[in-house]
Amino acid sequence: MRLQNRRVLGAGVLALGAALVLAGCGAGQITQTDSQQPAVNGTYAQVKTIVLRNAAVQYPTSGPGYPVGATPALTLTIVNQGAQDDSLVSVTTEDGTQATIGGSKDVVAAHSLVVGPDDAVESTNEAQTSAPASPSSSASSTPTAAGSSSATASPGNLTATATAEVPSSGPAATPTAPEKVGQATVTLPALKQPLWPGQVIKVTFVFKNAGPVTVELPVAAPAHAKE
Repeated sequence: MRLQNRRVLGAGVLALGAALVLAGCGAGQITQTDSQQPAVNGTYAQVKTIVLRNAAVQYPTSGPGYPVGATPALTLTIVNQGAQDDSLVSVTTEDGTQATIGGSKDVVAAHSLVVGPDDAVESTNEAQTSAPASPSSSASSTPTAAGSSSATASPGNLTATATAEVPSSGPAATPTAPEKVGQATVTLPALKQPLWPGQVIKVTFVFKNAGPVTVELPVAAPAHAKE
């Protein structure tokens, strides 16, 4: 009986010693992710031949989020995969309030229109664009890295949720968007409630030929890692 008790006690001491050694090894160390910000990719959506890539609300320039009354700017790349020029007619929030569009509204065929500053577009981790869509196709969404998209589509309209943008690969996939032709700004109307990173805001883009597409925009990740 005494021999058995001694064996149990010895095993317990060895286990405690191993735990203390492991705790000592990890103490005081700084992990690789300690100074990194969690990345939030923009939304990917498509209506006919118009593709919205990395659509997001720009990261706040000051403070942790946007307060009531703030007018956030958007950032995205609009790609025209068709053979016919199109144009951005309007951008509205869920309550029907119009956003302010500045700069170019034309989306030239086989080219892209950048909305927002270039550095803001980069902060949303822009990914590859998909193969050209058929002009006769209705609005659709592309599967993401997390699985198939949770967007729901109806003829001429689409509501896309904020997901990591990784369009399907294939021979026609290209590493970057088509050559940029024009740059625009889109500023949302004054917010009626605060908007924080991790939240989304529903916005509808209307194009002259492709029609409307409704997207849930996340707040973009910051362009640089936390110091």
